[in-house]
Amino acid sequence: ALDVFAMLDHLGIEQFKAIGVSLGAKTLLHMATQQPARIEAMVLVSATPYFPEQARAVMRQVSPDNRTEAEWEQMRQWHKHGDEQIRALWRMTNAFKDSYDDMNFTPSLLSTIKARTLIVHGDRDPLYPVDMAVELYTSIPRSYLWIIPNGGHGPIFGDMADRFAETALAFLNDE
Repeated sequence: ALDVFAMLDHLGIEQFKAIGVSLGAKTLLHMATQQPARIEAMVLVSATPYFPEQARAVMRQVSPDNRTEAEWEQMRQWHKHGDEQIRALWRMTNAFKDSYDDMNFTPSLLSTIKARTLIVHGDRDPLYPVDMAVELYTSIPRSYLWIIPNGGHGPIFGDMADRFAETALAFLNDE
């Protein structure tokens, strides 16, 4: 989060709107609690206030080496800059393993967030149960909750991509 703030400062961007997915949503939560006035609006997709044990168990097994070809193909659809980009994302994901406890957000900390917040969550997310999205919703002032039926982790891709883009842009533009 501090690196993103440094980049924004360098670019002269005082306030901004953003979308974060999974760990990107976690980064936005950090930013929104560290410097609340800077984020005008944000969309959090597959976010969590803390890492539950099922997510920690999956993260402990995260490795590009034990992925099936079908999983690689799915990742290639999301990440258009080749396999090296995907491997770099795996390395960054693995770096989080030592900092799970530093990435917890209490309801009182979440209540300091000033940004209008749209929380988007799949009701079948295997990493973060839908209750976690509800916890974010009840803790963050000015938040809205969109539960996507039959959606997993990152439910905004595939058939939902166009609807998500339209909804997220309308929300960020306060329409």
